[in-house]
Amino acid sequence: MKNLFTLILVAGVAFSAFPQSNTTNKLQEKYNKAFSLFFYQNTLRMINQTEDKEFDELIKDIEKMKFLMIEKETSFKPADYSKLKKDYVTETFEEVMSTRYQGRNFDVLLKEKSGKTLGMVVLINDSTSLYVLDMVGSIALDKVTTLYNKLDESTDVGQKIKNFSNRNAKRKEGDKEGDDH
Repeated sequence: MKNLFTLILVAGVAFSAFPQSNTTNKLQEKYNKAFSLFFYQNTLRMINQTEDKEFDELIKDIEKMKFLMIEKETSFKPADYSKLKKDYVTETFEEVMSTRYQGRNFDVLLKEKSGKTLGMVVLINDSTSLYVLDMVGSIALDKVTTLYNKLDESTDVGQKIKNFSNRNAKRKEGDKEGDDH
């Protein structure tokens, strides 16, 4: 009986230690063609092939992270973005920072309990794409754009993101050529 109680307790703690935002999950379901990646801390460390100490310091408090990239095209409107932020707030995230960097808007939301950051969502919004970084854990607020740059510069991750972005551009180009005939 004692072992069963211990097993249930450990399972409950493990389950609650890795919450994934319902808002992010619903967003991924709604935009099922979105490009998504999951990173655990060890996966993030593997990205750091140059053994950059700054990057290791940057990711030290991230347990896991979900990355979504949604091509807006015509289906994602400014009102959808406002609703998305409200949905995170409903989920007890608090908007703590908004900034602009390299033509993109960054909105950072935190979920805290008893002064400890449990989760962090970074919304990166530009005219063509929405990027969502949904983290269990956190990074320093002044390092949000650094994390974005590191992921973008990583050979594997950055290339996959660029390939996904270019995929839709090529489709549109092909559609235009088809219209001429």
